[in-house]
Amino acid sequence: MKLISFVVALAMTLATALPGLGQSRQVSGVVRDAQTGQSLAGASVTVRGTATGTATDAGGRFTITTTKQGKLTLAVSMVGQETQTVSVNADSKPLTVSLQRAENQLNDVVVAASRVEESILRSPVSIEKLDARAVQRSAAPNYFEALNNLKGVDMVTSGLTYRQINTRGFNSTGNTRFLQLIDGMDNQSPGLGWAVANQYGTSDLDLESAELIPGAASALYGPVAFNGLLYIRTKNPFQHQGLSVQQKVGVNHVNDPTGDSPKPYTETAVRYAKVIGNRLAFKVNASYLKGRDWYAADYTDIDPNTNPELRGATNPGRNALNIYGDEVAQTLPGIGRVSRTGYREIDLTNYDVYSLKLGGAVHYRIGKQTELIYALNFGQATTNYTGSSRFMLNDFQLTQHRLELQGKNFFVRAYSTAENSQNSYNTRSLGQLINRTWVRDLNGNVVTPDKADATWFARYAAAFNGQVSGQTARNHDMARAFADQGRLLPGSTDFDREKQRYIGIAGLQGAGVLSKSKLYHVEGLYDFTSALKFMSVQAGGNVRYYDMNSEGTLFDDKVNKIRVAEYGAFAQASKTLLQDKLKLTVSGRYDKNQNFVGNFTPRASAVFSPSDAHHFRASYQTGFRNPTVPDQYIRLNVGPIIILGAAPDNTAGLNAYENSFTAASVGAFGAAFGQAVGSGTPFQQALMANKDKLVKSDVPRIRAEQSQSFEVGYKGMLTSRLLFDVSYYYGQYRNFLVNQVVIRPNSAVLLPDGTVNPAAAADILTAANRQAFQLYTNAADRVSADGVSAGLTALLNRGYRVEANGTWARFNIMDANPNNIPAFNTPCFKSNVILSNDRLTNRLGFSVAWHWQEAFDWFGTFTENRPGRIPSYSLVDAQASYRMPALKTILKVGGSNLFNNYVVQAYGSAAVGGLYYVSLTFDQGLK
Repeated sequence: MKLISFVVALAMTLATALPGLGQSRQVSGVVRDAQTGQSLAGASVTVRGTATGTATDAGGRFTITTTKQGKLTLAVSMVGQETQTVSVNADSKPLTVSLQRAENQLNDVVVAASRVEESILRSPVSIEKLDARAVQRSAAPNYFEALNNLKGVDMVTSGLTYRQINTRGFNSTGNTRFLQLIDGMDNQSPGLGWAVANQYGTSDLDLESAELIPGAASALYGPVAFNGLLYIRTKNPFQHQGLSVQQKVGVNHVNDPTGDSPKPYTETAVRYAKVIGNRLAFKVNASYLKGRDWYAADYTDIDPNTNPELRGATNPGRNALNIYGDEVAQTLPGIGRVSRTGYREIDLTNYDVYSLKLGGAVHYRIGKQTELIYALNFGQATTNYTGSSRFMLNDFQLTQHRLELQGKNFFVRAYSTAENSQNSYNTRSLGQLINRTWVRDLNGNVVTPDKADATWFARYAAAFNGQVSGQTARNHDMARAFADQGRLLPGSTDFDREKQRYIGIAGLQGAGVLSKSKLYHVEGLYDFTSALKFMSVQAGGNVRYYDMNSEGTLFDDKVNKIRVAEYGAFAQASKTLLQDKLKLTVSGRYDKNQNFVGNFTPRASAVFSPSDAHHFRASYQTGFRNPTVPDQYIRLNVGPIIILGAAPDNTAGLNAYENSFTAASVGAFGAAFGQAVGSGTPFQQALMANKDKLVKSDVPRIRAEQSQSFEVGYKGMLTSRLLFDVSYYYGQYRNFLVNQVVIRPNSAVLLPDGTVNPAAAADILTAANRQAFQLYTNAADRVSADGVSAGLTALLNRGYRVEANGTWARFNIMDANPNNIPAFNTPCFKSNVILSNDRLTNRLGFSVAWHWQEAFDWFGTFTENRPGRIPSYSLVDAQASYRMPALKTILKVGGSNLFNNYVVQAYGSAAVGGLYYVSLTFDQGLK
């Protein structure tokens, strides 16, 4: 709150300290709906030929201060209304402007599909749009959650401050195949390698629009846009001035299955923007969210080495989903499989989460159509995230700087992104590490951590076998209690001390996750259409540079700095034929990363419009995705195995790709050799008899994942108040990134004649002479996916609006090996139905949204890609809003997941329940 107060004070100081340029005059008035006479809040009012503009307040009123003298022309516009121009004389009295309802209010303008403005009806590919007015109308508590109501969207909630979206399958909690841009800046974390979604970015107060493209967009946006694109635009201070404040208070954890009591939730957001003279404008933003995260408290036994019917709380080898440390297990002779006693996630992580977003921008007009922009965005947040483990991204920071010059037909943009993981840690590792701090030997002495696990199992075996005085033999409960003597209990001083100590240690010796990585990006675009006249042509390109820094904890970068460069360029041409009824567009992009061969991704589309109301489209699209920088450069020695990124300079000298055996053949050789020696065969004879079971590995060098897809669709106005959209797509995918384990002996794998080297076989039998590697490579397997999405939007009488959409998706694994393909992780069927009326009365509005999706199996690295069932579920969001024009405030009462169905959206993540809130939004209080 101190930071927010500081930002507001700074904005007010700037507003009063910088005087207007020249003698000024004021023009004021009110904007109303021509049909109902109701005042229109949020209408845009600009002075033609200048940068001066504002928006109407909650009572439809506006005041513009301008230095332009004489006769003025005002342009008044609003979503859903027809734009109107009004002439204003020097001595004009307050105006009343009445806007007619637009007959084409379902025909919006989009930019992301072709990187130029065009009607959403004539977009060459499927595209969805959510603008500021739709967010205000939405039943969701914020704009990011409202995206889940768009057709084709998959939203995965890991926690209160972390949600991730995807389209068209191959979904995950950290989605490296889906690009998210905010004002053109990639929202990805350089070290994590994926977009940090709603954790950072913008608040509802500064959102202008969000456009979503389901499906590959690599032909225009490069390698990350493999599955789709979300393009978020924030408000320009020249068009959106004044002070806006929003305060939300709410509660979650109502009737929590864990037995916890309801917890408070608060979110405060402030935006202030002002135009100074005709050329300079600025804005500042601040928001702060705080609440109690939902709990990951599923204690289902998922131990893969125990028969399903024997799993459960009484299983000595139990491996509970959200208990950590019990993954450490052994099969004890004469006893069976036994696991260590673990710690619950709730005792290891921090569920009191927050999200702080600060931002500001200065805009300077160089002439009427050229604008120079500098923007700074800073975010710091805490969230729980599910990946290969459960991670606590604690006080994780992301800072972005942007400098941009944009004109009527061009832009040049440069930005940087820097991250700081600070106090982040691996929750599962933390449980295992604490478990190694207190174990005692049979004499009661605490052993060192490297001996803790073996000693614990020895204590267990001794007690179970009746070798300990006072212990009943063959009793698992008593054996565990004896092995657990001295165990640090959650909440104790010793437990908290060891927890904080290991969080503070990054790398293998601790649970901390350290990354201070950065990326730098420069790009530009030029539209040649005005010069060519006969067709529309755009071209552009970018250069990107990664500077990784883990201080040697994740990468081998203590001495050898890791820096990766990539670049790309694209061109697009479109032409209308048949008296503008047919629009043909072709585009292509070439991208090159320093570690991989270049990729060319073309796209071609045709849109046939027999009338202004009906539009048929067909397109061919391609996509590709380079491995992330962590995929290329991770070099993590976890003891029995080295996880090795595939960049050539990261693998040089290790001989992992060049001189190794397949893990499967090593297993077969070891089993056969052991059986032979056990039956009395001499060592050398057993080795020579079985060495040919070893197979030299042939792991291809890593390259980009690739896809190609075909799409056909129709979007049209069945009437002026009824919009229908339907599309079908079919895509094929290949070269998916996978991991492969190999075993490298110290000796050469093969002799000159191509046979297996006996010395290499002997090395395999000696731990000191071999090394296991987990390598990154691509699977040659091909798979396909297809699907249908359809949506209907109807504007009914008296302001009612109905939106309904549904999506069907199918995955065809074809002849592929399931181990070589990432999980589809998408339900076959999902649907949304929304009923709203933002003008039920002059002051009252409401919205109700229903989301349903079918059950499916979730595969993730958290459970070593073993399936976990996500049941089918329905969610209902609802809100009612009340406008108070005299106070320039809107009161909103709502509930997300209104009926409080606790649902898990990714196996191993938290069960998400209802969130109930009240918000007050004060808008355009200052002009």
